[in-house]
Amino acid sequence: MLTEQRKHLLLHRLKRDGRLVAKDVSAELGLSEDTIRRDLRELAAMGLLLRVHGGALPASPTVASLEARRSMAVEQKQRLGRAGAGLVEAGQTVFIDGGTTNLELVRHLPLDLRATIVTHSPVIAAALEPHQAVEVIVIGGSLYRHSMVSIGAVTLEAISLLRADLCFIGLTGLHPQEGATTGNYEEAAIKRAIIRRAAETVSLVTAEKLGAVSPHVICATAAITTVIVPRDAATEAFEAVGVDVLRA
Repeated sequence: MLTEQRKHLLLHRLKRDGRLVAKDVSAELGLSEDTIRRDLRELAAMGLLLRVHGGALPASPTVASLEARRSMAVEQKQRLGRAGAGLVEAGQTVFIDGGTTNLELVRHLPLDLRATIVTHSPVIAAALEPHQAVEVIVIGGSLYRHSMVSIGAVTLEAISLLRADLCFIGLTGLHPQEGATTGNYEEAAIKRAIIRRAAETVSLVTAEKLGAVSPHVICATAAITTVIVPRDAATEAFEAVGVDVLRA
């Protein structure tokens, strides 16, 4: 079997099964584990999978640039944003993480909503300008341009002094066993801090993020109270670990 054929097979199996075990694949194909590991290293370098001990997991495509992410799954994000906005109640304190899907949530909030919204994203804060009855609290820090959010010690300290009824957390991958993940170490720490300060956690998850993994763990999948997904998504594995799933 040619190298490219082998790599195509590995990606097909990974998409089908959600995980690859190098030992099992090498035995099935009659090849050495070193050969399979080399293929996995090269595919990982191309951003097509994430290597883990003994094999690989699907890599999230949503670690791309902000400009690229704005054009991904636009219609899905609008539906998810509308559903997420429906969970926000008058009088609540709500923390909204950055991200293009959470931006759609803000765009679907009622203009007469009376609530307090906390964010460390200047993009989210600016989008709340038409909502004159919303008190907006903006948390500062060092700007992480990839996601247009604040990160760092100042951001963590400010978050630790807040309590929220609800938070909307952005992520780049959600895997039933590997948890919620993102592509940046410091951003993952900020997201964990937000979750700790909220009574409930909601995540709006587009199809390409389900079953995918990024390098840095935010939390266990079960730590997310509610996941809002596209209406045709397969969610049995997530419901099995105790996550409430809403379809939009």
